[in-house]
Amino acid sequence: MVKKKTKNPAGTVKIQQVGSPIRRESKQRLHLKGLGLGKMNAVRELENTPEVQGLIRKVRHMVQVVSE
Repeated sequence: MVKKKTKNPAGTVKIQQVGSPIRRESKQRLHLKGLGLGKMNAVRELENTPEVQGLIRKVRHMVQVVSE
C-alpha cells in the first residue's frame, strides 16, 4: 500500500523580500531571519500558519506575498 502525502489544509505562502533591513529595528531584522529571508529578492515558501502570518504582518513593508 502506498501512502499519499497529505497536504496541509492551510496551504503554503510564497514571500519575497523587497526591502532592505538596513536602518531598521533589530526586532524587524530578527523577524526576517525567522521567515528565512536575509538578502534582497530572496524567495521562500512557508506553511501558511498564524505564526508566519504574524511575522509577515510585522515586516510587511519589506516583504511581498508572491502567491498564497
